[in-house]
Amino acid sequence: MPAQDSLYILQHIRRNYIRQKGLLYALQALAVAALGGAILYKWGTEVTILATLATTLILGAVLYFAWAMRSVLKTDLLQVTRHLNRVYPQLEDSTELLLRPEDNLNLLEKLQRQKITTQLQAISPDHQQTFHLKKSNSLAALSIALLLSLGILYLPAAPLAGAASPVQLKINFPDAPKEAADTAVVIQKIEITITPPAYTGKKAYQADNPNLRVEQGATVNWRITTNKPAQQLQLVLNETNPVKLNGKNGSYTLAKIFTEPALYHFNLNGQKSVYYTLEIIPDEAPVLQITKPEQYTEILFGDAQRVTLQAKLTDDYGLRDANMIATVAKGTGEAVKFREEKISLGFGKQTRQFNISKTIDLKKLGMTYGDELYFYVQAWDNHRGYTRSETYFVQIEDTAVVESMSDLSMGVNPVPEYFRSQRQIIIDTEKLIAEQKSINRTVFEERSNNLGVDQKLLRLRYGKFLGEEFESGIGPGGGIPEGEEHHAEDGHDHPQVTNPNDAQALLDPYMHKHDQEGEATIFEPAVKAKLKGALAQMWEAELRLRTHKPKEALPFEYKALRMLKEVQQSTRAYAAKTGFEAPPLKEPEKRLTGDLSKIKAPSEKQSIKAETKLPNTREALQWLEHQKQGGKYKPADAALLERAGRELTQAALTRPGRYLRALQDLRTLIADINSGKVLCIECLQTVEQTWNELLPPADLTPQKQSTTRSKLARAYLQELKTTGSKKQK
Repeated sequence: MPAQDSLYILQHIRRNYIRQKGLLYALQALAVAALGGAILYKWGTEVTILATLATTLILGAVLYFAWAMRSVLKTDLLQVTRHLNRVYPQLEDSTELLLRPEDNLNLLEKLQRQKITTQLQAISPDHQQTFHLKKSNSLAALSIALLLSLGILYLPAAPLAGAASPVQLKINFPDAPKEAADTAVVIQKIEITITPPAYTGKKAYQADNPNLRVEQGATVNWRITTNKPAQQLQLVLNETNPVKLNGKNGSYTLAKIFTEPALYHFNLNGQKSVYYTLEIIPDEAPVLQITKPEQYTEILFGDAQRVTLQAKLTDDYGLRDANMIATVAKGTGEAVKFREEKISLGFGKQTRQFNISKTIDLKKLGMTYGDELYFYVQAWDNHRGYTRSETYFVQIEDTAVVESMSDLSMGVNPVPEYFRSQRQIIIDTEKLIAEQKSINRTVFEERSNNLGVDQKLLRLRYGKFLGEEFESGIGPGGGIPEGEEHHAEDGHDHPQVTNPNDAQALLDPYMHKHDQEGEATIFEPAVKAKLKGALAQMWEAELRLRTHKPKEALPFEYKALRMLKEVQQSTRAYAAKTGFEAPPLKEPEKRLTGDLSKIKAPSEKQSIKAETKLPNTREALQWLEHQKQGGKYKPADAALLERAGRELTQAALTRPGRYLRALQDLRTLIADINSGKVLCIECLQTVEQTWNELLPPADLTPQKQSTTRSKLARAYLQELKTTGSKKQK
């Protein structure tokens, strides 16, 4: 058999091994992923722990299969030959000879190779299974996983879906007569079902306590069963709104939507139950957290004109939509134009958390140098919640404003002749460098020299602001070159301090002289130094442009532009607003006259009617004080306590947990008065303490201080009085 056929058999064995191993790992991964998929399909994301477990199982199965197949695919023919040597003794541990070139084999190895080829043909994979992989364990694991998945899918949804079995609740009626318990109407069973609004995405659930805490806009359904038909069964909200329950033959229902907190109790044939609270879980507005960019961002010349937006949006029940509103401002002065655009943030399906990572290309928005971008992010939730972030500012540095010299002239606009800006020279230099390989040497040197001429003209224009009327100030120092001699016919004076005590000589450095080239400027020394530095950088750039080295001139051009920008910022001035200027006084007519007839003291009168807060509570406190002193109550006192209880109910709407005990004790006192029993002492103390806390603090009134003085102090005070009366006489 030829050597190529032997290699084909080895490759066939390798492919068969990879196929069987892949099937084995796929069965194992599928068994784990089936469990995770069943849990995720059954309960979704309602239960965080189960959702995390299901996601971990599925992700782990995928990673396990990928890792296993990666190691299997690394199997080469050498490993296959070693496996065949271990499994088949007739190959005599010589299968590796099939992989070696025939030219490198000696005579004995060639004879052995022919023998191995004949043996390998006898055990070809076409006639016999070469690899024996145990799939029984994987098939058993997959079967068990599928059975568990089916069991999870057919489990009842009650434990996690929220629709629990009905919960038996108990309502207490403290004033129910015990002697007529056999014939009285009593509540046998009460069920409270809460249906959250659609925006929450929650399912209906059963309340396990009459004190409810529901979502804003939820529907509360009471289902009450009595032993006998009731003549009157009402739900009293906040002591003011009794609502009748619908039903007959001992079965009554009531459904009501709540958006505000309330206190409620039941009225069964005149018997009132204890108070129960109903708190509202408000729908929170979406929360925006923007980490990038900063509140104000300036993009300098040469930087990438892009802005990265990174933010995090969260909501308690789910986000519905989110986008960004961007406003582009172009132009200056009265010619500013605004354009507003709505930019998508890639928001897809509804979710409780959404991370934003978006790069905004300012060039695509049509922005250029000097333009500004104002943007804010806004988000909506599933209900009516809306949140908008603060406005963020992005500005592209405008270097053209510096070259106009409007700021440097300090209010003077001499309308200078046209000259190229430093920014334009930089743009042309970069363009020349980019096109250097595509143009010939003569054109390149000509364009570089022309840029040097433009740089010179621009330097001379700026030099006028330093008093340089001629080109005598060129050079890196911006002044007279080193080593140059000065003569009288130079056209300018050079002061020489001959006498250090001469006052005029000492003042010369601080004088503003228009007849000297270096002093003919209105700038401060610090600003003038920066402008001189910019001129020096222009000189260096001009030197390299003239010598046909634009690439070396570019850093000096950039530095000159940056220094010009600093000059612009440092020369800004602030003009304060003018205030009110009073008219001048007529001094000859008014001075020293003493006329105050038209001057009146300001007076303001306002009658405020004193309003008594909580009048029923104050009256009830007087009644409580009378009872503590041994007084007897009357049946009509129950009405007084009812009125005071309504005032306490209004205060309990904001803090139900604090005043609920007092309301229940007050209900007990009213029941004791109606039944003629002895009043509960503990209830009296609780209600009195609560009412005292409810009353506003009393107004402070000045009181006479009672001071106890010693005998010596009284004698000293009497002596002072006696001495004072003698002096008056």
